[in-house]
Amino acid sequence: MATVIVTGSCGLIGSETVSFFADKGFDIVGIDNNMRRNFFGSDGSVLWNRKRLQKLHKNYRHYSVDIRDSGKINSLFKKYSKDIALIVHAAAQPSHDWAARDPEVDFGVNAQGTLVMLEAARKFSPWAVFIFTSTNKVYGDTPNRLPLVEKEKRFEIADSHQYSKGIDESMSIDNCLHSVFGASKVAADIMVQEYGKYFHLRTGVFRGGCLTGPAHSGAELHGFLSYLVKCCVTGRKYKIYGYKGKQVRDNIHSYDLVNAFYHYFQNPRCGEVYNMGGGRFANVSILEAIELCEKLSGSRLSYDYVDTNRIGDHIWWVSDVSKFKSHYPSWQYAFNIESTLSQIIDSVRNSIKY
Repeated sequence: MATVIVTGSCGLIGSETVSFFADKGFDIVGIDNNMRRNFFGSDGSVLWNRKRLQKLHKNYRHYSVDIRDSGKINSLFKKYSKDIALIVHAAAQPSHDWAARDPEVDFGVNAQGTLVMLEAARKFSPWAVFIFTSTNKVYGDTPNRLPLVEKEKRFEIADSHQYSKGIDESMSIDNCLHSVFGASKVAADIMVQEYGKYFHLRTGVFRGGCLTGPAHSGAELHGFLSYLVKCCVTGRKYKIYGYKGKQVRDNIHSYDLVNAFYHYFQNPRCGEVYNMGGGRFANVSILEAIELCEKLSGSRLSYDYVDTNRIGDHIWWVSDVSKFKSHYPSWQYAFNIESTLSQIIDSVRNSIKY
């Protein structure tokens, strides 16, 4: 049976990828050393998810390996080289704030770790499809230059504007403030493209908006909806950073993203780039998310407002997924904001029980 290698296999997207492809009969090699706990403390630990995956899928094999360790990564690829059909590289340091504290580790994980994975794929399984989870933060603060209109609970863009359907891949990623995290992801993003265009590997880059779902180990520095729900349900105080809480995020359920991976896997395009988020189908401001969370959970959220926004944070981000849909027209969304929030609420409540 063909093998799928998944880095960050116990994180949100990694674990969704594991379950999606394991259920389709693939053998899964998961790589995850729970570095997320080092980044975010106990809130960010994915050990619970590792145990869940190992119990749920008999065709899942776990390796606690650091993606920066080329020797160990090469050994794994060599071991499974004949059977590798797909690599989904979802491991990352995902926080703006954390990256500024330790740029060397951030760049090492996000950029150098990606290069290690690409080289292993080129050496041992050049026929395999390589999917990289990039981020909309590669566009830096350029989206903040858009002519936004302030409304009661959100910022919006005029219907007549070029990006009224959402921001597409034509937006420049150059000459802007990215945050240290954004810069390290740019380096990885460009390198994945280059291995497709220069070495003709079947690489695809997915620039995600807010990725979310019930398997997210949300923490204050990362995991917007998951952490918001955790605060609302448990009574923990939440902090809104800047923009009056009217900043808008599109949110895509982890299943919808991984299903997009599957469509790409079946008909890959070398070095292609896709903006991939909730788009106009699933987007919400922080104020709107709080209102929805309180309505669906029956709990009140206690929060403080901090007037200073996070450096490089977007005021308004909605992805235009038209390009991906034009290449893969059978792909569709399965989860909107309400259904996704309901799942996260149930997941948080179940974790409290046990």
